[in-house]
Amino acid sequence: MKGRLGREYFEGLYAESGDPWDFETSEYERNKYRRTLEVLGERRFHRALEAGASIGVFTEMLADRCDELLAVDVSERAVAAARERLSGRRNVRVERHTLPEEMPDGPFDLIVASEVLYYFTREEMLVALGAFECELAQGGALLAVHWRRETRTYPLQGDEVHELLMRNTRLQINKTIVEPDYRLDLLEDPS
Repeated sequence: MKGRLGREYFEGLYAESGDPWDFETSEYERNKYRRTLEVLGERRFHRALEAGASIGVFTEMLADRCDELLAVDVSERAVAAARERLSGRRNVRVERHTLPEEMPDGPFDLIVASEVLYYFTREEMLVALGAFECELAQGGALLAVHWRRETRTYPLQGDEVHELLMRNTRLQINKTIVEPDYRLDLLEDPS
């Protein structure tokens, strides 16, 4: 099994490119963002957390649905770009955190983990899931979205992440979307 991809890996990617995954221009990303927002419906969130926010492209879209949105990323370069992008959004804070070790204090009524959990080993991903569950507000939602195509770079594959989520969470599945390129699961706190 491959080890965790940590801060140095991501700082290197952002040093080479300000948008290493083409979040601003990718048709795949635009479609995934649209579907992700659709799954949330018309619901408004008081306090949300976006884990692995990168340069803040999706954060900017999600911000309209949140009274408060905390966007975190492990890369200081990504955080700086996201802060610049979101500087006019008074309801958004962008911070550098290494998850799950530096999990922000909740409660959050929405936690978004989009294409981030497969950078962890199996054990670390389960710790992250536990941290998300711990900081999720009563009745809150965890939205997980991951790339499904095989990659040899990451410790986990997208489908593995979602299988681990399903087998190890106390949350209830509200909605699942499985596309050739990504899987999306919306899980909710049953209390």
